[in-house]
Amino acid sequence: MTDTSIQPSAPPRIRRAQQIALALLMVSGVVNYLDRGTLAVANASIRADLGLSLGQMGVLLSAFSWSYALCQLPVGALVDRIGPRWLLGFGLVVWSLAQASGGLAASFGWFVIARIALGIGEAPQFPSAARVVSNWFPLRARGTPTGIFNSASPLGTALAPLLLSILVVSFSWRWAFIVTGAAGLIVAIVWFALYRDPLRAQLSTQEVQYLDAGKEDVAAPSKVTFAEWRSLFSHGTTWGMLIGFFGSVYLNWVYLTWLPGYLTAERHMSLMHTGIAASIPFFCGFIGALTAGWFSDLITRKSSSAVVSRRNAVVIAMLGMVVFTIPGALAQSNTVALACISVVIFLANAASASSWALATAAAPPSRVASLGAIQNFGGFIGGALAPVVTGFIAQKWSFVPALLFAAAVAFVGAMAYLVLVKKPIPEQEAGVAHAPLPA
Repeated sequence: MTDTSIQPSAPPRIRRAQQIALALLMVSGVVNYLDRGTLAVANASIRADLGLSLGQMGVLLSAFSWSYALCQLPVGALVDRIGPRWLLGFGLVVWSLAQASGGLAASFGWFVIARIALGIGEAPQFPSAARVVSNWFPLRARGTPTGIFNSASPLGTALAPLLLSILVVSFSWRWAFIVTGAAGLIVAIVWFALYRDPLRAQLSTQEVQYLDAGKEDVAAPSKVTFAEWRSLFSHGTTWGMLIGFFGSVYLNWVYLTWLPGYLTAERHMSLMHTGIAASIPFFCGFIGALTAGWFSDLITRKSSSAVVSRRNAVVIAMLGMVVFTIPGALAQSNTVALACISVVIFLANAASASSWALATAAAPPSRVASLGAIQNFGGFIGGALAPVVTGFIAQKWSFVPALLFAAAVAFVGAMAYLVLVKKPIPEQEAGVAHAPLPA
């Protein structure tokens, strides 16, 4: 194994591939979250135009999360088998067409189908990104690029109300869907034109040595089989990541889906102030993802175990989320509450970036996308439940117990990471026959 404190510089061809990959992942990620957020931004206009009830709008808001979560399991294995170039490229086309079709929706049923298709199309984004990072970056340098591609989610969320509201007000809510759908198709064309999955046979000895730095098993991964994918569930590490990410995403999605409504209903902010106030925490989340990636790499290079160091970064961030949610819920001052919420979302995105970096360290080389997708499946089951449970608790009591309950869920998730995620899942236990990386 290489010195854990020294990271060799990337050969020129690898560095160029890394820069192209990260730029494309960042752009596609921002478009991904702009598409997700269009429905929330245009909520009132859509309800008025299509005559939808609040209950129907709730179904629309949750339709995406359920299809997205359920597709994580097969998509992760497909990314490992086929490669991120084809899966993410195909996903971009599907989700962009689904997004544009939402702008053409003439009925509630059509809109539900469009949102389900959006969830299916967007499912490959993060498993593909995790596999791209594991393909093009050595083990102990994956935190920073993981933080970069994760930072697209809070950045897209923060930009959505600022950019999409202009389209909704100036034209109509339909154009907000059509324009973002067209943007996704342009990104898909650029992705197919510029990105390539690596082939070991075409890499020089220096390039292979750079990519293999820090690995105990440097044999090339094979295309994953169903038996090998299923074997991941026999490890405590997998269950710790699944349960842990459920807690992390649950608390994050309470704010993601309910923050404007919480600030208006519970904090009695005006609609104008709410729009500005709701963007501030997500810009903090953007900084959190970038900071976490850098910090995760720093402590990993000084640690004997990449898994333990990246897991500890997740646990620390999640415990911070719990600690700051409590005064955020109980504080009388809106300024104090918003400051605490900003810290929570900063840490939530730090935890997310560290969780995806953990997937690249804990997974066997052949199943990085598979393990990341399983973790993401757990997270988005939490994401699908969070707005529903929060709404029920807030309706029956108030947002305070809803936020405290979310903090408790996040605490349980942090303990799952701490107790169950202890070591990487070895490649050889699955009996993988080594072959070249997917083309």
